[in-house]
Amino acid sequence: MNEVRDKLQQELGLKNKMAVPSLSKVVISIGLGEAKDNAGILDKVKVYLSALSGQNPVVTYAKKSVANFKVSKGQSIGMMVTLRGEKMYVFLDKLLSIVLPKVRDFKGISDKSFDSFGNLNIGLREQTIFPEVDYKTVDKTRGLAVTITTTAKNKDEGRKLLEYLGMPFRS
Repeated sequence: MNEVRDKLQQELGLKNKMAVPSLSKVVISIGLGEAKDNAGILDKVKVYLSALSGQNPVVTYAKKSVANFKVSKGQSIGMMVTLRGEKMYVFLDKLLSIVLPKVRDFKGISDKSFDSFGNLNIGLREQTIFPEVDYKTVDKTRGLAVTITTTAKNKDEGRKLLEYLGMPFRS
C-alpha cells in the first residue's frame, strides 16, 4: 500500500501524504424482495454472505411503504456487510484475483460505475462465482452489489487509486 501511496502522490502532484486518496470501506449488499413473503431466505443468504465477507451481515429494512411493490415500512428487504481494515483488503484481493476473472465475457469495469466522489459501484449477477459459496447449498442465484468507497475528491483520483491496486478497467 505504501508503494501505491508514493506513486499516487507523485502522479497527482500532492505535497502532503494525508491528501493522497485511499480506501475507506467496502460495502457488500444484497436486495431480497422475496424476503417479505419468506423469512427463511434471510437465514440462507446470511450463511453465504458471512462466508464470503468474514463477518456477520446486517438485515436492512424498508424505510417507506410502497404499495406497488407490496412493501410496508419496517419489512426486511435485504442484507449488507461493511468491511474495513484488513478484511476489506482481503476481500478486494479475492475480488480482483479470483472472482472477476471468473465472470463470463468480462471486458473490464466501466468508467460509468464511478460516482462524482471517486467511489466505485459494481453489480455482480450471481453469488456462485465466489469460492466460499457452495453451489449445492444455493437455492436461487442472487445478485449482489459491491461498493468501494474511497477518500478521493473526484472520479479521476478514485480511478487512479483502484488502477494501482489492480482493478481491471475497460480501455
